[in-house]
Amino acid sequence: MNRCVIIGGAGIASPAHIRSFLRDDDFMIFCDCGLRHAEALGREPDLIVGDFDSYENPHSEVPTIVLPHEKDDTDTAYAVKEGMRRGFEEFLLIGAIGERFDHSLGNIQLLYMLDTAGKKAAIADDYSLIEVVSDEAFVTDEAEYFSLLAISGKAEGISITGAKYCLSDASLDSDFPLGVSNEVLPGQTAHICVKSGRLLLVRVLRAEG
Repeated sequence: MNRCVIIGGAGIASPAHIRSFLRDDDFMIFCDCGLRHAEALGREPDLIVGDFDSYENPHSEVPTIVLPHEKDDTDTAYAVKEGMRRGFEEFLLIGAIGERFDHSLGNIQLLYMLDTAGKKAAIADDYSLIEVVSDEAFVTDEAEYFSLLAISGKAEGISITGAKYCLSDASLDSDFPLGVSNEVLPGQTAHICVKSGRLLLVRVLRAEG
């Protein structure tokens, strides 16, 4: 099945950079004021979701789910759940990290929710690619830096090879950011393994040009 891409309302400074993550067959769900990114991203919505408290409902022919203003789910969370209901196995969230720290952190929690459900998921912003690692991951030198953070409980049996700072059967706790700003060694690919627990992997991508 195609990937589900969910576009939130956080600012996108470099639409060209974000477009590089998109695929032609992505199923595009635009959330409320995420619709303002449609033209810059050069993509039309397959589905619109929102309570339209920050953007006017376009009343277009595109299928639209209108949500109540008072609800448990954010528009983005509802869109993620809708994508899961439709059977998608892979998700990409964009316009999900921005000035509203509470919404940004909530969207990172959605990555954990998707990982719990056995789905592949990531958040892409103007600077980084963010995902949850619960088994293994690879980081190429397209990343200028990468950080491996325990933000929920403790992760154990962590190994990192092919990086400036390596680990072997280590533990990371959520009370100290030990894994910030590692680097892939030139010409190598960093290999990350996690035996138990979950870590947040943040690839800080190299600036274009």
